[in-house]
Amino acid sequence: MRLKKNDVVKVISGKEKGKSGKIINVDKENERVYILGVNMVSKAMKKKNAQDKGGISKIEAPLHVSNVALVVNQKTGETSRIGYKLDKDGKKVRYAKKTGETV
Repeated sequence: MRLKKNDVVKVISGKEKGKSGKIINVDKENERVYILGVNMVSKAMKKKNAQDKGGISKIEAPLHVSNVALVVNQKTGETSRIGYKLDKDGKKVRYAKKTGETV
């Protein structure tokens, strides 16, 4: 899994195509990501106690990682694939394949 929490990504396919947001959760087993404000679904919530308010609430549903791309340039919204390489110190770092800069 090359994407991590707090990465800014853009949806490249599906009904939410073109939307972007920050990753809030990563499910490595199922290769899915939860993006803030993207792919919202309605869920019926039960009251837990007297102060808690039940009813219908909106939550983020997961998207498969193949349907999102990392945003390299925030201003233009340019996306890129992610690769790994060793830096000068011998540490493994992520880099954007389109621009070559480390992420």
